[in-house]
Amino acid sequence: MLLVDDQPLLRTGFRFILEAEPDVTVVGEAGDGAVAMEQSRALLPDVVLMDIRMPGTDGIEATRRIVREAAPTAHVPKVLVLTTFDLDEYIVEALRAGASGFLLKDVPPDELIQAIRVVAAGDAIVAPSVTRRLLDKFATRLPSAHRQATPARLDRLTERELEVLRLIAKGMSNAEIAAQLVVSETTVKTHVGNVLTKLGLRDRVQAVVLSYETGLIVPGAFS
Repeated sequence: MLLVDDQPLLRTGFRFILEAEPDVTVVGEAGDGAVAMEQSRALLPDVVLMDIRMPGTDGIEATRRIVREAAPTAHVPKVLVLTTFDLDEYIVEALRAGASGFLLKDVPPDELIQAIRVVAAGDAIVAPSVTRRLLDKFATRLPSAHRQATPARLDRLTERELEVLRLIAKGMSNAEIAAQLVVSETTVKTHVGNVLTKLGLRDRVQAVVLSYETGLIVPGAFS
């Protein structure tokens, strides 16, 4: 994996944690987005741990270009964004740019390791509490919740798929959704796949953002 942060001490700390894991290899480091893009092209990391606020090319633009440039190839790095939350107000843009999820910089080491393994496996990280707090912060920029229950873009979903989308937006895992709906995880995976395909979404992170953008989920509804 590739570590991207403009603070050398943070990169050293992350490297120390990650290299203690037998299944994680740090192939490089970068102190800004421009170098991160060069390193990504040269080293082909599976995961990029990306800071947002950096001098020069920031993490959003770096994420966008890393994902876009790699998209035509067989190897597209998964970008896991880091944020201090209170200072960064561009995390949604990072997700739109192609990030597979985000974490706070004070994330416990075990959660960091687990998140890296999850995105490396092709899934996305959506921390429910952080997602809700973050999107609440954007409430004034999002469409009004006082609209039809099912926005036009979501009409192509069945009632069950719409229900699954709402639960995804709450940050529930497949296992939690299965328990909520009293169905098997295999059935949930099928519904999730159908939702993503019908809406043209890349992953669960984009599904969460879309749910708020369309007003399907009201900011603060799960606080």
